[in-house]
This record gives sequence, C-alpha cells and structure tokens, in this order.
Amino acid sequence: MNSTIPLIDFSHFENNKAGIAEAVKNACVQHGFFYVAGHGVPVELQQRLHLLSELFFALPADEKMAIAMHHAGKAWRGYFPLNGELTSGKPDLKEGIYFGTELNAEDARVIAGLPLHGANLFPAGIPGFAETVLEYMAIVTRLGHLVMKAISLSLQLPEDYFYEKYNQDPLILFRIFHYPPKASSNQQWGVGEHTDYGLLTILKQDTVGGLQVKSGNDWIDAPPIDNSFVCNIGDMLDRMTGGLYRSTPHRVINESGRDRYSFPLFFDPGFDTQIERITQVNSIYETKAERWDKASVHEFSGTYGEYLLNKIGKVFPGLRIE
Repeated sequence: MNSTIPLIDFSHFENNKAGIAEAVKNACVQHGFFYVAGHGVPVELQQRLHLLSELFFALPADEKMAIAMHHAGKAWRGYFPLNGELTSGKPDLKEGIYFGTELNAEDARVIAGLPLHGANLFPAGIPGFAETVLEYMAIVTRLGHLVMKAISLSLQLPEDYFYEKYNQDPLILFRIFHYPPKASSNQQWGVGEHTDYGLLTILKQDTVGGLQVKSGNDWIDAPPIDNSFVCNIGDMLDRMTGGLYRSTPHRVINESGRDRYSFPLFFDPGFDTQIERITQVNSIYETKAERWDKASVHEFSGTYGEYLLNKIGKVFPGLRIE
C-alpha cells in the first residue's frame, strides 16, 4: 500500500469528474485522507484568517475568556483554554475557538432550542475578525459540497446523492486551534488519537506540521503542502459505506518549538438527518475491528445529532447536554 497521502486537483472537476472520482475512491480506501488543490479558496482570505487568529490568541487570558464557551450555552460556540478539551479522557495541549453557522435569535431552530444552533461569539477589538471567519466558512462550505460530489461519484452514486439526502442544510462546525510549543520533553499530544464524527473534514494547516495519520500499525506524517487543504472522512461516511471508506485515526504533536495554528471545518450531515447504510453501493463490507475508542460505528442507528451530542459530552464534560 502506498504510504503517501495523495494530492487531488479539483480545479477542472467539471471536465474530469471520472478521473477525480477514481482518485478520491483510491484515497478513501487506502488512507481515508487526501489533499485538495485547485479548491478556489483565495490565498488572501487564508492569510487574513491566519493573521487575525494570531492576534486573538496573543490576547490576555481574561480577554479570550470573555467569549468562553459557557457564554454560548447549548449553541456550543466560543473559546476554550489550554487543556480545556479532552481526547480519550486526556487533556489536549491546545486552545481554540468554536464556530458554526451564524443564526439569529429569530431562527426557528434557535427558538426551538436545538443544540449546536445559534449565534457565534466573536472577540471585541479585532476589526474584521467576524467578517473574515464567516466569509471563510461560506467559501469552504462550497468546497465541501464540491468534494462530496466527487465522493458520491466515487461510490457510483449520482453526484447529488449526499446533497439530496444529507447536506441540503449541512451542519457546519468550524474551529481555530492554537498549539503552543511543548514546554518540556514529556510527551503531550496537541490532540490525541481520534477519528472525526461526521462526513468530511476540510483542514487548513499552517507551515509548522505535526499532523499524523494512522496507516496500518504505523503513523505517517501529513505535512503541509502550500495552498492545499487536507480532507479526511468521518465516522458517518464509514457507517454509510459499511467500512469501505474508513474514518482513519489521526493525531497532532507539535515538536517544532513554534506556535502551530490549524483551521478545520467539519462538513457534516444535517442535525436531524437519519444515518443509513448506502445499499446502492456494491462490494462494501462490514468491519467490527477494534477502533481507537473500542467502539463500532456500524452499531449506531439514529440521527447525526444524536451521535454528535453523545460525543460532545466526552470531549467537553462541562458542557454535557442532557
């Protein structure tokens, strides 16, 4: 098996759907990860987002805590400090801000009290921060729809299969993470081994590196490639394809001696969509192999929101939603 995560150019998708779909299929079967080039996300926007993020994380702790996650309640937005997020019950060496689709108080989902829906919390005193985050989320969400077309075709499904069934109103969750340099030689993961929960993660990395992907019994690096995004599939696509496309464990450790920033956008099924096996897909198989969390996604039935809320309670025990 090729241990190199492939780079797939989406710039001519309309003229090369079959070729891109085949490349995506090979990447999903072999790795669950691939790089995307030709994505259409302006470099200037990426640079602006990075600069504003550096400004935010350089603020004093009390100014960052002014938008702490508890202020957003069940909307699950805002800042968390170092060691404030857990992976497998252990604190991660990172701090971050959580965002989602911006909804006002008059939105029916907000009025109904639907978890993970609401307004974002943005820092005061950093001009352009909110506008840049919302612009970035909108453009990368469009990229998510494009990549999901390729994934649909890679499974020999109509290209709008996921859009029609799961992503007409996708649950979009966006994160900005800051990984400080390790303070000592005692190993502490920036984020421990895990898989992502939903359909597709679209990650902007900085130049520092530190992302590692499980390949068989080994870990391989997923180094930054200029003006590209790292995409990986999540638990729900694993569940839907019966294990043909697996949600691959990955982790981060920042051994560079420098600050590391990353920007993952989670392009997921709609909150109330029922997760089902794709019966139209041929030659798929079940797998009950032990995962990093000793659980099988194939035993899950229900809506994506139910799956996600169960996971959130383990990552942020203080924000557990009853």
